[in-house]
Amino acid sequence: GGCAGNIAYNLKLIGGDPLPMGTVGTDFEPYRAHLEALGIPDGHVAVVADALTAQAFITTDLDDNQITAFHPGAMNHSHVNRVEDAGPVRLGIVSPDGREGMIDHAEQFAQAGIPFIFDPGQGLPMFHGDELRRFIDLAAWMTVNDYEWQLIRERTGWSEEEVAPHLEALIVTRGGSGSRIYTAGRVIEIPVARVSRIKDPTGCGDAFRAGLIFGLDRGLDWEVTGRIASLMGGIKIETAGTQNHRYTLDAFAARYRESFGHSLDW
Repeated sequence: GGCAGNIAYNLKLIGGDPLPMGTVGTDFEPYRAHLEALGIPDGHVAVVADALTAQAFITTDLDDNQITAFHPGAMNHSHVNRVEDAGPVRLGIVSPDGREGMIDHAEQFAQAGIPFIFDPGQGLPMFHGDELRRFIDLAAWMTVNDYEWQLIRERTGWSEEEVAPHLEALIVTRGGSGSRIYTAGRVIEIPVARVSRIKDPTGCGDAFRAGLIFGLDRGLDWEVTGRIASLMGGIKIETAGTQNHRYTLDAFAARYRESFGHSLDW
């Protein structure tokens, strides 16, 4: 669980090189062992001595509506981590975290010249219009779902056309209707991937974002990157839990061809 852990898990699964950064509590050791077993580094996961790791309890109904109870715990100390301490990094993502940490890390990515994705997610309500406009100015890309995008439009007063000059791409996911990528004056429609069943939507957004990171890091075009992200989210939805799905790269390529009608050239 947690955005950093889930994104790192999915990125590692597809052959990426994740470096999660976050703050955790004194109850983190079992999760640390899990990351070590997966080969995911935890050198930038800081333990806060007098706190517990953030906890989320999510209730999902048969229509995939969700109610979440959340306690931030150690996450509120996320600003103690600094981007420059992570060494050479090709690109980053600012996902839901402590408010101060999200603001600081966006500024630090920009100061270091590291392009990053702004992924406000559940953290979006913490920020007013001026703050959101600043995030968008600093980021190279932004990814949101359709509800989050409407909230950003309301708070910033910016439409898709007005956001475009500030970003290399805006990615808006639309549930069962796929996603749209606004980039370079184009709107690219990304279809949903074929799935065998819908078991648990929790963590699908993180899997999707890992796909975006993978495609960006590999220099793939948006049509392919969006479809990789779509399939990663689709594979996750077939399994309960956020880090219980598995696949080989050959199996992923086969499912990509099955879903989208052409081979994956990566």
